[in-house]
Amino acid sequence: MTDRTGAPVVVGVDGSPSALDAVRLAAREAVLRHRPLRVVNAFLWPLVGTPLGMVAPVLPDIELRQEAEKLVEEAVDEARKVGAELAVTGAVVDGGPVAVLLRESRDAALLVLGHRGLGGFAELLVGSAAVQLSARADCPVLVARGEARADGPVVVGVDGSALSDEAVGFAFAEAAARGAELVVVHTWLYPQPVSYREAFGDVLPLAYEPEQLRADEQRVLAEAVAGWTERYPEVTVRPKLVAAATPARVLVEESVGAQLTVVGAHGRGSLGSLLLGSVSHAVLHHCHSPLAIVRHRGGRDR
Repeated sequence: MTDRTGAPVVVGVDGSPSALDAVRLAAREAVLRHRPLRVVNAFLWPLVGTPLGMVAPVLPDIELRQEAEKLVEEAVDEARKVGAELAVTGAVVDGGPVAVLLRESRDAALLVLGHRGLGGFAELLVGSAAVQLSARADCPVLVARGEARADGPVVVGVDGSALSDEAVGFAFAEAAARGAELVVVHTWLYPQPVSYREAFGDVLPLAYEPEQLRADEQRVLAEAVAGWTERYPEVTVRPKLVAAATPARVLVEESVGAQLTVVGAHGRGSLGSLLLGSVSHAVLHHCHSPLAIVRHRGGRDR
């Protein structure tokens, strides 16, 4: 396990309003964690805050780099407004947004992103960066969505798998640091009976006991938090078992009024590790609060 002692909170900026929201969020998270903040701009010359078509083809590279440096300086100034004690540095790093921020994530405690980038071509690159980085970053990713709040619960979704356990641990640590209630959500659905009436003139009987199924799912929820409640006894936990066909919709609804929502990335295997799970992907696009996406990697220090 990599030692992240002293590792900074890293935030990516591109000149978009969403990126400034991310800077303010990242600054508050850095203060909360007693960590420095590093502001990074990925320097790829069409992505310097000027829409394509308005950049003169003969514009010298040095002027483009100066524009990128100006974006970083403005972001650093914005971050310093959050807390005078916050140590903030900025850098312009050559490369595309995803490649640069993936490298930054190797030595970061947390990677913070805006959920939308610049208009036009840049939006396709930077907007999709949140999806790619959430699935591939080497540290938890926090996406600036919805309303940033200092109150409200931390919400985490669990499914009983080992992949969600790290998300639960992250959520407990966040709830403890914020002095917030933790809402642990687990969704389930009654199995649907298979009908053979049209083919055989009959319907297969239900092969399960509804009350037993609910008890089994309640057990999954209890086991998901059991070890963590011992580690964080100060955290008030509100388990929530919901019968629903769409887990993402339940988490999006729970995110209303939350100060943080947490999900696991749910990548599986060599290919799955490059993908974002369908639930995480849906919540990323519709969440009403800042969203932390935690990829399973065998444990990390907070």
